[in-house]
Amino acid sequence: MVVNYSKWDALELSDDSDIEVHPNVDKRSFIRAKQNQIHQQRFERRHQIETLKYERIINDGLLQRIDNLLRSLQKHAQQAAAPSQNPDEFMMNALMECAGDGTDDDEPPKPPPGVHTQTEQPRYSVMMASLVDQVKKDAGDKPQDWFKSYSKGIQGHKTKVENLQKELMQKLTQLEKEEGQKITSDNIHTGFSVSSVSKEQDKSKAAAKPKSETVEVLNPGALKRDSLKRLDSAGQSSGAEADVEDEVKDPSKVVEDDEDEEHIEPTALGKTFAKIKMGDYKKCLQFISENRDVVKERETDGLLVEAFNAQMDGKPEYARNCVHQALLLQYCRSLGRDGVGLFFKRITTSGHQAQKVFLDDVNDTYARIRTRTAEIAKERAANPKATETEQIQLHSVDPNTSIHINIPSASPTEEVEVKAREIFDTFPPGLQRALESGELDKVNEVLGKMSVEEAEEVVEKLGDGGMLSVEEGVIDGTTEEGREKLKGLEEKARVEKLAEEEAARSGGGDGVEIAD
Repeated sequence: MVVNYSKWDALELSDDSDIEVHPNVDKRSFIRAKQNQIHQQRFERRHQIETLKYERIINDGLLQRIDNLLRSLQKHAQQAAAPSQNPDEFMMNALMECAGDGTDDDEPPKPPPGVHTQTEQPRYSVMMASLVDQVKKDAGDKPQDWFKSYSKGIQGHKTKVENLQKELMQKLTQLEKEEGQKITSDNIHTGFSVSSVSKEQDKSKAAAKPKSETVEVLNPGALKRDSLKRLDSAGQSSGAEADVEDEVKDPSKVVEDDEDEEHIEPTALGKTFAKIKMGDYKKCLQFISENRDVVKERETDGLLVEAFNAQMDGKPEYARNCVHQALLLQYCRSLGRDGVGLFFKRITTSGHQAQKVFLDDVNDTYARIRTRTAEIAKERAANPKATETEQIQLHSVDPNTSIHINIPSASPTEEVEVKAREIFDTFPPGLQRALESGELDKVNEVLGKMSVEEAEEVVEKLGDGGMLSVEEGVIDGTTEEGREKLKGLEEKARVEKLAEEEAARSGGGDGVEIAD
């Protein structure tokens, strides 16, 4: 019986006991070095295979876009023959038309782990723009037939990429053949495996969750709010927000809420986009390609708020521009996955219906903002005090007295001081610092930021804690100012005395005499 041992030839062994080495070379060290060499070569070969496969995928996407560009040029060949046709504008329109056909994403696929980690892969739109720039550079400043030169240059780049694909395919085929010649531990796999385990179904039901007794209330949110953290009828914020004069020193503690409609503001990215003039669609497309986040919905809302504020400040041109840019982003987002390319393709096509629809929408939106801001300005002019809010302020009624602020000790010993300190600790940090300063103006500034209900509660707590006291002032009669105050007090007392005597006389004459 003849035994065929050829199947063992494909085994790659790094540890062979029959190996013979030089007497001066350690056998174990030699085997270990050979092991490392085989593993290193295998790793490099597999890494090169993954790299070549990824590069072929990128080149396939680039070839597809070059083909689309060539078809677009042939489609508009008659327009290019016109003497008034601008080559740069023509090529820009062709690029936008290729970007809006919806064949694939502009972002190339992510590379496998370990492949092209040093450099970031550019977008396909950037590759195509670089290709067109290279073609223009090769054609020269004023070619005799720019359309023919550009088409020939783009066709030449296509041929280069196709030849590169063939070379990559040859290398890939050779490396995969070398990889398949040897059988390694990675090639070992299980042909099939069947297992069957019969389990008795557990008929017992899961234990029921323990029921917790809850109390139903009419306003459950009130149980979670502190007395100084509620809203008044006008919707003003709590007393803790009176601490707005302090700057945030830790940016990591700032929490942004994009879904809060009451605090919609344009971002720095949106403001930069709003400065692009209306009609400059080439610059708009370039900005969106470099900043994909500007297409988000919050940027549209922020620009509309910016337009409203600009119209209120008397900047109609800037307001209209903000409306235009906001609706431009909205249209790009609403047109779907390839909305950016589709929008700019339609808006830059001469005589397209999309231009009229878009500009009518811009004019209608701006007209509504202009009408509303005019109404608000008219209401404010007719009733300037309508926007003023009621505030609670501390002032002495008697001009001869002053309000003194008493801060409880940080380490109180008596029961009264302990109670006063507990009340002081419940105040917001801004109010505490104002009280510690001892200046009544600072305290009034903090109270002015609170709602009326909160300020009244704070003043009541200040009185309960004995932190406010009224002291009489001393009038210096030796100075001119003191003599004027004394004279004013004497005149006031004389007028009050005459008023009392007059009231007494008028009250005495009104009696009725009864005869027997």
